[in-house]
Amino acid sequence: MNRSTIHPVWVRIFHWVNAVAVITMCLSGWQVYDASPIFQAVRFPPSITLGGWLGGALLWHFAVMWVLVANFLAYLVLSITTGRLRKKLFPISVRAIASDSVAALRGRLSHGDRSQYNAVQKFAYLVVIADIALLVLSGLAIWKPVQIPVLRTLMGGFDNARVVHFLAMGVLVGFFAVHIVMVTLVPRSLHTMIRGR
Repeated sequence: MNRSTIHPVWVRIFHWVNAVAVITMCLSGWQVYDASPIFQAVRFPPSITLGGWLGGALLWHFAVMWVLVANFLAYLVLSITTGRLRKKLFPISVRAIASDSVAALRGRLSHGDRSQYNAVQKFAYLVVIADIALLVLSGLAIWKPVQIPVLRTLMGGFDNARVVHFLAMGVLVGFFAVHIVMVTLVPRSLHTMIRGR
């Protein structure tokens, strides 16, 4: 890897595949939730859903689910085996997160070494990794509640698994929204995710 490379090719590929998969999963998932009796208070406009109806949304959701899971698992395996996960996201401490959060809110967060994440970024990426894992597990509990009863029970039952899945999706959408805002404020981060440096 070139010394000036911040994101190797494999990281950039996983990032963009994940972005497309997450957007597609959310849009189709919102169509599914519009058909759910559990979420009567939540309604997503048809213009931001995918699938047109419950059956179509489920087809999209299940098709892209495999892409998201394969991409996520491959990213984790490569990140762990190459040491990138440890190098980029650790060490991290509550004190560092608090300090960097205060600095960020004051507009004084240092961006000296672009190849290193600050504590807030490390925490956010660790949360999103755990959140995607929770989305996958709660999705499995919904999709195969009879075949995987232990997972369904751990989620508190079928209906509760749907709530967990929905809340985890909300966390992911929140991360995505903040991510877009940060890219808008610091456009060079988009350039590094396209060119690698």
